[in-house]
Amino acid sequence: MPIKDILTILDLAGDQPAAKYALEFGRNYDAHVTGLAVSFEPVVPAFAAAPMPVDYLQAAHEQAISAANEAKKQYDELARLAAVKSESRVAEILTGGPLENVLVHCRPTDLVVLGQSNPDQPEPMRELLIETVLFESGVPVMLVPYIGSSSFEPKNVLIGWDGSSTATRAIHAALPVLEKADKITVLVIERKSTTANGQPGADVANYLARHNMNVTVEVVTNPQTGIADTVLNYVSDNGNDLVVMGGYGHSRMREFLFGGATKEILQAMTVPVLMAH
Repeated sequence: MPIKDILTILDLAGDQPAAKYALEFGRNYDAHVTGLAVSFEPVVPAFAAAPMPVDYLQAAHEQAISAANEAKKQYDELARLAAVKSESRVAEILTGGPLENVLVHCRPTDLVVLGQSNPDQPEPMRELLIETVLFESGVPVMLVPYIGSSSFEPKNVLIGWDGSSTATRAIHAALPVLEKADKITVLVIERKSTTANGQPGADVANYLARHNMNVTVEVVTNPQTGIADTVLNYVSDNGNDLVVMGGYGHSRMREFLFGGATKEILQAMTVPVLMAH
């Protein structure tokens, strides 16, 4: 299915690397791009020692709305300069509360684009936003590094393949992107060599080749580093401009649910990552 509708969750600080990527990506696919600014409303403690002053709550509310509106305004100008079909919205949520008001905007779209957590300019609830959108929106997610991206039309794509249903869904979600790529590498990381079932990754490579894609398979056996570092080192050594992978968790506890490798890749990524769950 072509990518025709994109939603990007805006940063409240910085120069909007994810929004810029979404707009340029949308231009390449003739897609409509919606910018969503999230207003993080203050939480009133249920058992506060004294009532919170009304003036304080009102000021905090106005500050949250103002920050979201400023991000929305910044996005509208970026969209105007990019000459991309677009609109912008504001969603209000309680800080630390449920994110349904964000998810309702994410679900009727083809792709959600949002930025990696920036340690120098942290965004409210960013890790929880990434986790929740990935696990609960039903929509593939494109994570953009906080340093931005020099390529908005990926040509050298790396697929992290482990045979899982999440990796499969990520590949299907990425098909419109993969069809435009010049080179696709299926990377298989094995703790030990397994040749009983043939070449690892061959089936998915054949599937993509039948879509007239230029595909190669790389198998790394018994890596000397962890899975995340192996993937990141491969990207660094081979100049990939997009990683496609499944996102997964070990439980449904409300802690950061990503598997260890997924979380590490998202913390240290230097190119966009397209994920599905």
